[in-house]
Amino acid sequence: MYKLLSHNDLDGVGCGILAKLAFGKEVNIRYNSVGGLDKEVSWFLNQKDMDTFLFITDLSVNEENEKRLAEYFRSGGNLQLIDHHKTALHFNEYEWGHVVVENGEGKLNSATSLLYEYLVKHNLLTPKPVIEEFVELIRQYDTWEWEENDNYEAHRLNSLFYLISIDEFVEIMLERLQDNEHFQFSDFEKKILELEDNKIERYIRRKRRELIQHKIDSYYAGVVFAEMYHSELGNELGKDYPHLDYIAIINMGGRRIGFRTIHDDVDVSVVAQKYGGGGHSKASGCTMSSEAFKQFVEETFHLDPLREDARRNKFNLKGNPLGSLYRSNEGKNYLLFRKDEYWLLEENHKELTLSFPSFDDGEKFIKRNYQTWLIRDEEFVEYLMEGYKLSKK
Repeated sequence: MYKLLSHNDLDGVGCGILAKLAFGKEVNIRYNSVGGLDKEVSWFLNQKDMDTFLFITDLSVNEENEKRLAEYFRSGGNLQLIDHHKTALHFNEYEWGHVVVENGEGKLNSATSLLYEYLVKHNLLTPKPVIEEFVELIRQYDTWEWEENDNYEAHRLNSLFYLISIDEFVEIMLERLQDNEHFQFSDFEKKILELEDNKIERYIRRKRRELIQHKIDSYYAGVVFAEMYHSELGNELGKDYPHLDYIAIINMGGRRIGFRTIHDDVDVSVVAQKYGGGGHSKASGCTMSSEAFKQFVEETFHLDPLREDARRNKFNLKGNPLGSLYRSNEGKNYLLFRKDEYWLLEENHKELTLSFPSFDDGEKFIKRNYQTWLIRDEEFVEYLMEGYKLSKK
């Protein structure tokens, strides 16, 4: 008999589907939140069941259960932990731990891809194109490689996962992987996924107007309260506001915080670890500790949301060597313009003693320090006319 304890997201449930394919009715599967795993592990160990082979995938246990699992294994228990988060790398010290962040080709792993390799290697599952395609869709979504590859099928698989119950998703996928040669969505699924894409777009558009900027430790964070579409929301807001180091998505109902970043030099798993969480370098999360609540909720609740940059300008454009005009909440205007090889800054027609090697560096500075936004063309023209009049006096 087998028992699988896995995460309750797409990657974790993907592991469950592979386990069903490999072991059929011989496997008992439980999907857990990050905070719920340790209770399940403790319950299993308390049963002193030495006949069941325990798999733990896409999640890692706390220090207490780590010691208990090590003793369980030494006593003859069957155990395999499979994970891909770098915060779990220390489990590789154990014979029963298998944590690999990247594969031999330099691509990021998912728990589903690692379990698939394990099952095939141990002749527990026969390779098949449709299964390999399914596993790769999950891997690309979970590592955000899908966006680099424009692989929207991976994104849509995750959308479908959240549109139906876990049991329905597992049943549909099992039938598809058993009966088909290649993976594809049904016509009905394509239609509802198109509707879901439109719903996500509207939701993100609304949440853009609610994003709050707050400096926490050495990072500039964008904080938004949302209970849906965390991955999509974090990614889009990160691209809309690249001056922010990461996006913190507050789920008050679930008492959790998700962290997302688009920057290679920011590791949000380190941010999550501070509050007892973990995950990937670009996507992590934690439960709402008292410290996290204070910094991300109490300290931001009274702050005004960021204003969006004007989107339909023809003249006041970002990177215009003649100048890009921004405004702060205090009503001050900041013109970022190029002179020789540097970008200079003026405040209300007065040049400041600041220079930047690139436009992006200058914009990052004024957005972080003055919370500015790119204003509309008509205001830009008005500012230039005002500057012209001042120069004639």
